[in-house]
Amino acid sequence: MMIKVRELLAAKSATLFSVAPGDSVETALAVLAEHRIGAVLVLENDKLVGILSERDCAIRVCLPGSAAAATPVRDVMTAAVLTVNPEQPLEDSMALMIARDIRHVPVVENERVIGMISIGDVVKEQLKQQNWLIGQLQAYIGGSYTATSKAA
Repeated sequence: MMIKVRELLAAKSATLFSVAPGDSVETALAVLAEHRIGAVLVLENDKLVGILSERDCAIRVCLPGSAAAATPVRDVMTAAVLTVNPEQPLEDSMALMIARDIRHVPVVENERVIGMISIGDVVKEQLKQQNWLIGQLQAYIGGSYTATSKAA
């Protein structure tokens, strides 16, 4: 069984990267590049108002030939942000990302962003859980099974 979103967040860095809606796309791209991340939160007065991904920049700025330095984030960000709750099972987050073809989802609790998870985070956790289960099954088949708790 997979863990809850909160447990995955606990294993990640607590640092959140954000830009303001009025910042230029060039500024947002600099944040993405500096921290080697695929998406950045768009916050206004600590309130989540959007998300901007590398894909958004490529499709809505670069492809049409707009100038990143002159284009404000608000013009290209995704304003209808899908979020998850930290108490949701990770499977729900994965299903949402797959169904909506998105790679990053902010985690919101009491209307405050407390983290962000990516499809990569979810896949890594799923592989970890599968490896644990395989180990348990091998131990059971080999006769050395001792009922241990799930993978840490």
